[in-house]
Amino acid sequence: MNATANGIEAGRPVHTAVPAIEFRGLVKTFGSPGGTVRAVDGLDLTVRPGEIVAFLGPNGAGKTTTIDMLLGLTRPDSGEVRVFGGSPSDAIAAGRVSAVLQSGGLLPDLTVGETVRLIATLHAHPRPVTEVLVRAGIDDIADRLVGKCSGGQQQRLRFALALLPDPELLVLDEPTTGMDVEGRRDFWHAIRQDARRGRTVLFATHYLDEADAYADRIVLVRAGRVVADGSAAQIKNLAAGRTVSATLPAADSARLLALPGVDRVEQRGDRIIVRAKDSDVVARYLLTATPAVDLEISAHNLEDAFLALTTTGDQR
Repeated sequence: MNATANGIEAGRPVHTAVPAIEFRGLVKTFGSPGGTVRAVDGLDLTVRPGEIVAFLGPNGAGKTTTIDMLLGLTRPDSGEVRVFGGSPSDAIAAGRVSAVLQSGGLLPDLTVGETVRLIATLHAHPRPVTEVLVRAGIDDIADRLVGKCSGGQQQRLRFALALLPDPELLVLDEPTTGMDVEGRRDFWHAIRQDARRGRTVLFATHYLDEADAYADRIVLVRAGRVVADGSAAQIKNLAAGRTVSATLPAADSARLLALPGVDRVEQRGDRIIVRAKDSDVVARYLLTATPAVDLEISAHNLEDAFLALTTTGDQR
């Protein structure tokens, strides 16, 4: 079976020694009236072809700046960005990289179909318009004006446009913003199918459940550096401890915080949620010293790990 021109072989991943993405010592600073802000601070990352990688971090962690450097929209002050062994600009010019961004880039007075046909003329060898419309799940609204589409439908349109050059690397920045639950599930089903054919996907999202369910690998960044890198299970294991929850209206949060090993306490309606390194101490206190009922103990989830690994220290 022969590989296609862009390196994706129908039905199975194509293995190559050249990484899809290489960041080496990336540094990017911005000047401001209050001084210089180092948005990216010596970031290192390698992504292999065919991986689906979630690139996560709090606001201000440097995700968008890093993605901008990957797409050639800005240059690093120092360090190196390599895409399939070459420069971002060369990879983009060759149609090897596409991006789905959060906003912009759509003309409201064109129909969905007209938009895809127009952008297809800009590519030397685009995929068929009907094919990408079906792939993005918007073939049934091809005659609808873009300005009449919902936010989720517009995101699907951006996805269709990104598929036109049949890219080897797809970069997604909050790709499912505005989509309903079914739309998000269908979108990620399409992404997984493409990844099985060898397409590499790097995505940033605030929906941690998407990263947990669909990413092969999760990279957490804080203050412009990678602070964790591994599978969802590996990342979760980095956040030690468990969560204890119980029904306890008007709980004494200060008393709970004073217990040994307690990291955080939240009151959500009548439920008290305690994240702690020693769940036994918390459970014993709730059951013997308070009228708490319906007590549950669970292992940390991805949100717990995210908070534990990205909210300590200075945020830039």
